[in-house]
Amino acid sequence: MTNRIDTLFAAKRQGILSVYFTAGYPQPDDTVGIIRELAAQGADMAEVGIPFSDPMADGPVIQQSGAASLKSGMTLRKLFSQLEGIRRHVSLPLIMMGYLNPVMQLGVEEFCRRCSEVGVDGVIIPDLPFGDYMERFKALGDRYGLRFIMLITPETSDERIRLIDRNTSGFIYMVSTASTTGAKDRFDEKTLAYFRRIDGMTLRNPRLIGFGISNKATLDAAFANANGAIIGSEFIRLLGAEQSIADAVAKLMKAIKG
Repeated sequence: MTNRIDTLFAAKRQGILSVYFTAGYPQPDDTVGIIRELAAQGADMAEVGIPFSDPMADGPVIQQSGAASLKSGMTLRKLFSQLEGIRRHVSLPLIMMGYLNPVMQLGVEEFCRRCSEVGVDGVIIPDLPFGDYMERFKALGDRYGLRFIMLITPETSDERIRLIDRNTSGFIYMVSTASTTGAKDRFDEKTLAYFRRIDGMTLRNPRLIGFGISNKATLDAAFANANGAIIGSEFIRLLGAEQSIADAVAKLMKAIKG
């Protein structure tokens, strides 16, 4: 079973742009429109955020978008229904990103099955323990053609990074900082040294850098030290501020190109 994440990285090794947004924000039915606009304006991959009531790794912008989405009635089941037929419109890889609790409530296999049915290619669950992934999720991911993406941080040991690299596929999500999500003007030298350290490990999986990417300087730093970058908070801020989805995407693309 061909996976679109693998196809993307095989075709484009550098400069990959993945954009995260919260499903159901700013309007409950915006999910498909946002994905289609991202694809039309040149994003390489889209990460669809599952809103959750206790998003421990998210900064205030993503937290607020999640709270608004939940208030408007967004659920995981509703999200899957919105994504039905999405593959008639876009070919870019789609990733579901969210916390473990909603996945467990739906049922792990049901979640994987529904991801496969609607055309989701990968899953990021920040609070999924690696041992649980190996025991319960890895085989289901293989069965349904899903890539389970694991996060690493500046505090992650080389040993653990290599363990993750051996047992996952798709890409490795490099969290730029140990703090929560949010935009930054530039990365400090300590963060750049972390990027260089991981780059020097010659890992099997490609790497994308996320948390703090919001402008040309931070995007260029990510592109120089990994296969690409993930933007989230800045795009969600624009979605809440601009007149239309198309305007928000256009303004994001302009900001990161400088």
